[in-house]
Amino acid sequence: MTLASPSLPALGARVLRRKAVAASGPDLVRTRTFGPDAPLPLVVEPTVAEIDLVGWAAQSRGWLEERLLEHGALLFRGFGPSSPELLEGFIQATSSGEWAEYREAATPRSAVSKNIFTSTDFPPEQAIYLHNENSHCTSWPQKIYFTCVTAPRRGGATPIADCRQVYERLPPEVRQRFLDCRWMYVRNFGDGLGFAWQEVFGADDRDRVEDYCRRNRMVAEWKHGDRLRVRYVRPATAVHPKTGETVWFNHGTFFHVSTLPDDVREMLLSQVTAEDLPYQTYYGDGGDVEPETMDTLRRVYRECTVRFPWQEGDLLMLDNMLAAHGREPFERPRKILVGMAEPVAALDVRPGS
Repeated sequence: MTLASPSLPALGARVLRRKAVAASGPDLVRTRTFGPDAPLPLVVEPTVAEIDLVGWAAQSRGWLEERLLEHGALLFRGFGPSSPELLEGFIQATSSGEWAEYREAATPRSAVSKNIFTSTDFPPEQAIYLHNENSHCTSWPQKIYFTCVTAPRRGGATPIADCRQVYERLPPEVRQRFLDCRWMYVRNFGDGLGFAWQEVFGADDRDRVEDYCRRNRMVAEWKHGDRLRVRYVRPATAVHPKTGETVWFNHGTFFHVSTLPDDVREMLLSQVTAEDLPYQTYYGDGGDVEPETMDTLRRVYRECTVRFPWQEGDLLMLDNMLAAHGREPFERPRKILVGMAEPVAALDVRPGS
């Protein structure tokens, strides 16, 4: 679905009551870096009261695009309360392509409207590791947006990391091994853990699933009892289509069993073999990734991670190839919404070298 041009009547009564924008670009806002050593996010705050964020963003789209490509993440703070309608309007105002779908679900989420979802319905006591949305798929959103409707009582930050930094800080020998071999992803469905294959692939019959797998360069293997295993190999890096920079862009660390908390990992391995885990990653040739290499990957992600506590009304805009994101455990209530735009096809993106 192609994004419509911004239309104030479509954004709801709350937006209509807000003050009309008389200027664009930096005239009505101030910017600051989040910290002296934090390249992201760039914080954007209003300098006058009651700015119509959606209207201002529509007029300032070029300026925002430049800032986004430079920093990878923009945090809009102090513009007033948020809502699904405001988030959808903001995405329309700052994107030029189509809405991007959530493909091959890895964590649960609920629809709030046609294009807006809860960020995840994963249990609040569990963390979600840093990743780039749908980076293991054959298409992904160029831009992903989050907004805070209700701030968590405790915890619940959305940590982010600059994927250019991650790539640069990896030891050359580790980086080269993945450039040469890539990542292999293995997912299992129907073992009573994780998602059912019918839900992930949106199909109830095997022929449709096999067709999807062929079209998306995946190998499907049917196991006893209507269970499914899929394997596929993807690059570990990508060249950003707009900046030409090489980024560390994959789900490899996120999906590796060693990244799970000890208790969760032990519970899973007590029920299934490593080969039957809901998610697991290997070198692209099928070899196990050494424990010390996984430790290095997590260390580098940790060194590049920036976190900020959510405030109600915050809106976070990420370039999904420049910035990875995750979620910290939290104490309810917490309501973070997400929307995605500008799908990118993997065939149109060069892997790094």
